[in-house]
Amino acid sequence: MRPAAGTIPDAPGSYQFVDREGRVIYVGKAKSLRSRLSNYFAPPHTLADRTRQMVEAADHVEWIVAGNEVEAFFLEFNLIKRHKPRFNIRLKDDKSYPFLAITLDEEWPRAMVLRGKKRKGVKYYGPFAHAYAIRETLDLLLRTFPIRTCTNPKFDRHKRLGRPCLYAHIEKCAAPCVADIDHDAYMSLVGELIEFLDGDTDIIVRRLEQRMRDAADGLEFELAARLRDQLASVRKAIERQQMVGAREEDYDLLALAEDELEASVQVFYVRKGRVVGRKGVVVDKVEELDRAQLVARVVEQLYADAPPDEIPKEILVPDDPEDPELYEEFLSMQRGSRVRIRVPQRGGKRELLQTATLNAREAFARHKLKRASDHNARARALVALQDALDLPEAPLRIECFDISNIQGTDIVGSMVVMEDGLPKRSEYRRFKVKTLDGQDDFASMEEVLSRRFRNYLRERDEGAHSGKRFSYPPNLLLIDGGKGQLGVAVRVLEELGLEEISVASLAKRFEEVYRPGDPEPIRIPRDSESLYLLQQIRDEAHRFAITYHRKLRDKRMTRSILDDVPGLGPTRRARLLKELGSVKRLRELSEEELVAIAWLPANVARATYAALHQRR
Repeated sequence: MRPAAGTIPDAPGSYQFVDREGRVIYVGKAKSLRSRLSNYFAPPHTLADRTRQMVEAADHVEWIVAGNEVEAFFLEFNLIKRHKPRFNIRLKDDKSYPFLAITLDEEWPRAMVLRGKKRKGVKYYGPFAHAYAIRETLDLLLRTFPIRTCTNPKFDRHKRLGRPCLYAHIEKCAAPCVADIDHDAYMSLVGELIEFLDGDTDIIVRRLEQRMRDAADGLEFELAARLRDQLASVRKAIERQQMVGAREEDYDLLALAEDELEASVQVFYVRKGRVVGRKGVVVDKVEELDRAQLVARVVEQLYADAPPDEIPKEILVPDDPEDPELYEEFLSMQRGSRVRIRVPQRGGKRELLQTATLNAREAFARHKLKRASDHNARARALVALQDALDLPEAPLRIECFDISNIQGTDIVGSMVVMEDGLPKRSEYRRFKVKTLDGQDDFASMEEVLSRRFRNYLRERDEGAHSGKRFSYPPNLLLIDGGKGQLGVAVRVLEELGLEEISVASLAKRFEEVYRPGDPEPIRIPRDSESLYLLQQIRDEAHRFAITYHRKLRDKRMTRSILDDVPGLGPTRRARLLKELGSVKRLRELSEEELVAIAWLPANVARATYAALHQRR
């Protein structure tokens, strides 16, 4: 629906195209909303293919006016992050890149390889392409900076034993666990390692050389020999870091290789003139973009959520982004000081860009080969499944449900989602069955399915501004079980008016598939890719349900008899157990002895005594 003429404001802001289900499918920004949106309502044959697909999929367009272009920029980014629109480009990175981390939030900091989300109080270096590269470098540096690399449980165990581990004996750990080094000296070692990793290598080398000469002059030849070996290890570690510029230079360098559908991005991180890390991501080009727009989108997604200390003063790109001044202002606000975006024209930085571009091309070629292989296999499995189950369309979205309990306790349900033949873990859901006291798998399945699809209907009616946790219906609803469970699913869908959703069940015993209206199971060949796909999502639903059930059961089993005593909160409970040692010791006390505890109120003491003795 095209907005009425004159209703679109001639002001900066963000606009959102919304489909019939109320889902935001595209978010954009504009200096003038009126000018930008008018471009989308040109004759369809004049639009680019992806733009035409997006406009055809949309039901209407909404907009939010911003005070200026920078506000519109932030608004667009936050809306994309919230709604994850299908027609906005996305950086896809299935790798969790390893970092070398120093845990400064611990009393005795340690060096370790960390992946995943960064946490406060930890200093990170990297990312690195491979974990073994970190371990090899760290192995060299520990000879000079022997800080601990052990886990906290191992550290505590050797502290209790009063005996250090092997790393102390081979001089790769200063053994703080047995007080072989005091805290100040240990933190000095940590500081020197951080200095070195920050790029101040010359200072460390000069310091080691001076200490080696001093030891030799003092006739301490064994110490001089150890320092010589440490110096050799440090120099070897320095050689592993490629020198690409002046020692005061800090910048990130982005390189691209692309085709019509995707782009490969390589990022090189240069600190103190050395390449200290790199990573690669793939961009899914679901919107029509020229080169400048693509560079702008990549910069936006790489840095919009980055903490200030991870945004360098300079970002080198292969081409100027669309509206470079806007992006520089945005990054400068993020960093808290001036950030420049520029294209290197000559010299070492131009050569490094060529190297990074070569890396991007090679990574892109590997990605396309892998994607072609994986995509073809998944497409064959989905088409085979459509034929085997006589579905109206290929099941691009499959949802599978399972129930888990032990003798009717802690009954839970799981919902797992597979899109395009791949698990979509962000849309997995867990349900705690609320209406049953005993074991009844059919009633449990009915409750779980009813809650899931009632939520879908509610969110569909609420439109674009709903929480969107259940907004997408499946092409195939798969139930873990036989004909009984299938009947429950069919009944729930009929009661809610959702008969158009295809449903099937997969029985574990003979891997038989049941469909509504057919008393005989469908026997899919054992070596079929479609059966493997069903088994894969069924097993994932079972795993997800079992994991949640165990979590609830463990939580219930670790509850204490003291948890429900009125007036005995966590602080009093902890103090009582600390002073008396155990629940068993508490039971041995008389009511008068409990009341005599000075800091424990008399009514709480009597309630505690009653709770301890009512179950004996």
